[in-house]
Amino acid sequence: MLNVLNLFGGIGLFLFGMNLMGSSLEKLAGSGLEKILQTFTTSKRKGVGAIKGWGLGLGVTGIIQSSAATTIMLIGFVNAGIMTLVQAIPVVFGANVGSTVTAQILRLGDLGSGNIFLQLLKPSSFAHMLLAIGAMIYLFTKKQRLKDVAGIMIGLGTLFYGMTLMEGVFAPLKDSKDFQKFFLSFSNPFIGILTGLVLTAIIQSSSASVGILQALSATGSVTFGIAVPIIIGQNIGKCMTIILGGIGANKKAKRVALSYLLFNVVGAIVISIIVYVIYYTVGIPLFDKAANRGDIANIHLAFNLIISLVLLPFTKQMANITGKILKDSDEVPGNEELAKLDDMLLKTPGIALNQCKEVMSVMGEKIQENYNLAVSLFKEYDKNAFNTLDENENFIDRCETALSNYIVKIERKRLTIDNQSMLNAMLNTIADYERIGDYSMNIAYNAQECNENNIVFSPKGQKEVDTLTDAAATMLSMTFNAADNENMSIAYKIHPLSETINKMKEIVESHHVERLQDGDCGVVGGVALYDLVNCIQGITLHAKSISKHVIKRVSRDERMDALHGKNMDKSSEEYLALVNYYDSRYIAPMIAPVPSEETQTEVAYEADKTETDTANENAAGSHEKAKADKASKHDKNDGKKKPSGKNPEKKKDIADKIETSDSVEKAKQEDKNKKKTGKKKKSGK
Repeated sequence: MLNVLNLFGGIGLFLFGMNLMGSSLEKLAGSGLEKILQTFTTSKRKGVGAIKGWGLGLGVTGIIQSSAATTIMLIGFVNAGIMTLVQAIPVVFGANVGSTVTAQILRLGDLGSGNIFLQLLKPSSFAHMLLAIGAMIYLFTKKQRLKDVAGIMIGLGTLFYGMTLMEGVFAPLKDSKDFQKFFLSFSNPFIGILTGLVLTAIIQSSSASVGILQALSATGSVTFGIAVPIIIGQNIGKCMTIILGGIGANKKAKRVALSYLLFNVVGAIVISIIVYVIYYTVGIPLFDKAANRGDIANIHLAFNLIISLVLLPFTKQMANITGKILKDSDEVPGNEELAKLDDMLLKTPGIALNQCKEVMSVMGEKIQENYNLAVSLFKEYDKNAFNTLDENENFIDRCETALSNYIVKIERKRLTIDNQSMLNAMLNTIADYERIGDYSMNIAYNAQECNENNIVFSPKGQKEVDTLTDAAATMLSMTFNAADNENMSIAYKIHPLSETINKMKEIVESHHVERLQDGDCGVVGGVALYDLVNCIQGITLHAKSISKHVIKRVSRDERMDALHGKNMDKSSEEYLALVNYYDSRYIAPMIAPVPSEETQTEVAYEADKTETDTANENAAGSHEKAKADKASKHDKNDGKKKPSGKNPEKKKDIADKIETSDSVEKAKQEDKNKKKTGKKKKSGK
């Protein structure tokens, strides 16, 4: 019983030491490992990029001691569109070779004991020394880099100590005939491969399972015939971590995991066929000889090295196979849109600027899609929807980078004054677009956390959240509509709506506190609720910023301030009427959800909408002839002829007019008499 406990203790120390050493090495390297993988996997010369990727995979995995960790990093890069699958696969091949470094370190246990210097190099000799020095450094230093170095030493010492402990457990079995007889069964290829596969899948590390086999070799019972099939199985079993990591991921991530699996499965099949065809026909005398630590390390290295070198020239074919299996294309979503930003078009700056506008329009569509998907996850969580969100967010981030880099290349001197204004507006709003996308993803992560922790809002809380998110959705739609069409009239309406949303935020938070005191809500749900409303508030701020730049561009007033400038008079009848309208539409149901009042509001709104729709039809013939400067002038003229704010019916009439008749505001009246008649009808309503 004590021996069994010692065995599990040795395995535990081995795994802990290997993990500590790898994580410390990774921290010491910082973000350099990711930057290297991200940058140095391409080349203009055919084949050189694959070789560089293979070498980087080997080096990085040799440092962090985990091919699974390297592959998971690659999954993230491919998923983000930073690397293509063809770039990632050579790194996967190199990572498999890098995973053999641990076994090569452990072969030091085979060093002879005749020389005192060689004796000191044995793991059993310097494990304690590494632990002592590492612990002293870790305890008495405050510098993080020194602590990371100490972590490497402690991890390596713990790994060697665990190895020594396992060897001590296996040592008494050296002379056991029953154990030797049992171990001979592993010389059967199928049993050996299955044993290696299961052992590695359980402990989630091929390096650890190879280390156990190296410890067993001290008994003298491990022959080459036993070691070969077990090592082949170990290389298949180590894929379990990657397979588990690929569950729920998108297809690009799954293809990286599949390439890792195919590498080891194809390698196992090919090596097994070659080795055992030779063994059962010609014979391999070496199979009956005992294998030591070094022999096992070499077999492990040879398997991964040979397969990686054989498959490296077929990287593209491997990518195609994974695509066919998972029915996925190598085309990165959004690349066709970013292809519009062609450097050749910089010779015609006006056209290049219009291409930027088209990309920004698509960017806005993806942001709206992400927002709507994110808020829908609170009602019904869907992993596929979350994957779509992730893909869209990657596209939005790439758009932000590509547009910023492209716009600064456009020669301002060759642009018209109007195009220069458009360029300035784009540069000022690109970051706002990207930040709205980030807030949408934060909402999605919030919904994901709620789903994982079974957090559900109360019915009243959910109803308020729905009203708040609907208002924000309306604001986003108006924002991108105003930006795409350079519509100043719509842009004006975003600011009063943002005031309403800020009031709604305060109401939601206040009502939550009341429900919390009454016991209708929980503290955990409140945290999620506050995160959500704060994200909505962040979206509101960036939407206001976008609308400000739209107004500045269309009005040609660069001095105009969005909140206090002459073009945004918050005390005007139109502004106050819009605030009242949005308050009645969104806040009234939250504070006084009386059905009869809602019905009355809907009936009144439909009546007003019918009247304004008729006005729209009368002005439709002249809408296309209207010009932006006359529309702006018309807005200002209207501002001078405001009805008195003392009459609530007139305020409502103004709100309905502004909300639903943009085309009337823009249209040029064909006849001045008709225009006056129209005004008389409205004032007499």
